[in-house]
Amino acid sequence: MIRKIIAFFAASLLFVGMAHADDAVATHAKIQTSMGDIIVELYPEEAPITVENFLQYATKGHYDRTLIHRVVHGYVIQGGGYSRLYTERITRDPIPYEGDNGVKNDRGTIAMARGNKPDSAQAQWFINLQDNPKLNHRVTDLGPIYGYTVFGKVVEGMDVVDAIGGVSTGAAGPFDAEVPIDQIFINRIDPIEWPAAE
Repeated sequence: MIRKIIAFFAASLLFVGMAHADDAVATHAKIQTSMGDIIVELYPEEAPITVENFLQYATKGHYDRTLIHRVVHGYVIQGGGYSRLYTERITRDPIPYEGDNGVKNDRGTIAMARGNKPDSAQAQWFINLQDNPKLNHRVTDLGPIYGYTVFGKVVEGMDVVDAIGGVSTGAAGPFDAEVPIDQIFINRIDPIEWPAAE
């Protein structure tokens, strides 16, 4: 009898552990824009620092009412940094580069924007409108060519991404070009359970 009780509790603990493991893998976020919602699956195993950074900015409201401030037709849409007046939001320190994680900048992936240095990504991100191999990390005879860290992929709402990617653009704020003429807002970004529990 005692052996059966021990076996029962052992099986229960294993089940609970498996459930928590599944929860850890199923990491998603909803990007709510003025043109519709975009659901992204995040890649915490491939880009743990980048995913944590993105979720911290999201949950602390950094992305609330920011702009999709850059649209390059057939290439990328970019946001997460500027208010409606084109003032840049204050950011934390840059994060380490994780672009050598083997994940490619293919259509529908979300990646971190950065400056000239690999370890310069902060809050801004972009979604690829097409496969963009030139944005991938690669190693040549002369050494590494640093790319842009992919940390997830759109799993629902790619039609919204494409619609944003097709808007008319021009100059606005500090930018000479590639800014949507009619402002597109990121209303907020939230971590979510996906698929949603019924």
